Amino acid sequence: MPPRLPDTVWDKIRFFAKYPQTSVSLRQMVEFGPRPSPGTMFKATQFLREELPIRLAHRVVELETLPHNLSRMASVRRVRDWYAESFHELVEFPRIQVPASFKARDRMPLPSASAAVAATAPPVHRYYTPVDADVPVSDDMRAYTADFVTLIENIKRRHDPVVSTVAQGIRELKATRGLDNIDAPVQSFLDRFYMSRIGIRMLIGQHIALNKMAAAVNNGGDAAASNTSSSRFLRAARGVAAAPPDPNYVGIICTKTNVAQVAQEAIDNARFICEDHYALFSAPHVQLYCPEDLHFMYVPSHLHHMLFELLKNSLRAVVERYGPDADHYPPIKIVVAEGREDITIKVSDEGGGIPRSGVPLIWTYLYTTAAPAQTTSSDSPAAPASDFKAPLAGYGYGLPLSRFDSEEPLP
Repeated sequence: MPPRLPDTVWDKIRFFAKYPQTSVSLRQMVEFGPRPSPGTMFKATQFLREELPIRLAHRVVELETLPHNLSRMASVRRVRDWYAESFHELVEFPRIQVPASFKARDRMPLPSASAAVAATAPPVHRYYTPVDADVPVSDDMRAYTADFVTLIENIKRRHDPVVSTVAQGIRELKATRGLDNIDAPVQSFLDRFYMSRIGIRMLIGQHIALNKMAAAVNNGGDAAASNTSSSRFLRAARGVAAAPPDPNYVGIICTKTNVAQVAQEAIDNARFICEDHYALFSAPHVQLYCPEDLHFMYVPSHLHHMLFELLKNSLRAVVERYGPDADHYPPIKIVVAEGREDITIKVSDEGGGIPRSGVPLIWTYLYTTAAPAQTTSSDSPAAPASDFKAPLAGYGYGLPLSRFDSEEPLP
């Protein structure tokens, strides 16, 4: 657990929490293109240097005021301290003197703020601010961006176990209060918290990936060579050779996400988990009905996560209905249809369906029909790094979090 932060840091947290966060659309994140200039990356660094503390501060304040004394649970306090420590590192990250062309806009006024605190108030600007490649960028400015990327990489790693640690806190609450399911106030908090977490991690992941792309271009390499998708990470986890670079990536966003390809990867990974969990020679087969040329702009890892969670549920249902020793399982079917405004993905199985009494609870956190999975210890600094270390079922988080991924991932 990090050491107790000074009271001045908590004062800053409460001050920053008074500011609204700046929305960033998926379209704006793609505007960087495959070859962002050093000046554009520097401006984006300035934006995140000011925006991330605001988002973290909002979460810290909320974690201190949760219902049912949830804020006192050891696991929740640990998460709060992680967010507070990350906030402290960001606000202490030194500023840099830059030319007038790079200076941020005027700061937002806020009444009743001391001069010392107001001096750190965030500027008003956008994540994407184009700067021509021929605009000179000093070595100090380049180093500033590189140092910031190193900082947010460390923050991202620190926050890896947040989901399992908060889940442990909710379980502590249910155990101490004798609750079968969480109530509406806690459900609402978890929705806000995890949606915010997705946004924060998406901004951080996008900035890290964009910086690697920019560095590859400036070093004379292929911008696409530094791109990584969920599939490449998952292939590496199984010892399979990495896929060739994809020029359609802008950071972690793919402008031409191939639905069939991502779906097939999710199928392979979910069946691998199923075979390992039940010690099967072959998991139930999955039939995919999807046009091979169906593309759309999305974050492939989000699409993979949704399908992966749904397929794990279907595979478990089928195996448990027919038994691990069955000679044959009915196939699971995935049907993908493209409409005028959206893409619909249907996953169907013959696993018996959801009990009528459970339908109102399927979007509730920690609701599961499987035996509870062993979460990562709240004292552990690490969490499962890939889907291959995740249990087949038992957390009760798959559907609620997949619901967020199914919406347009706006940070």
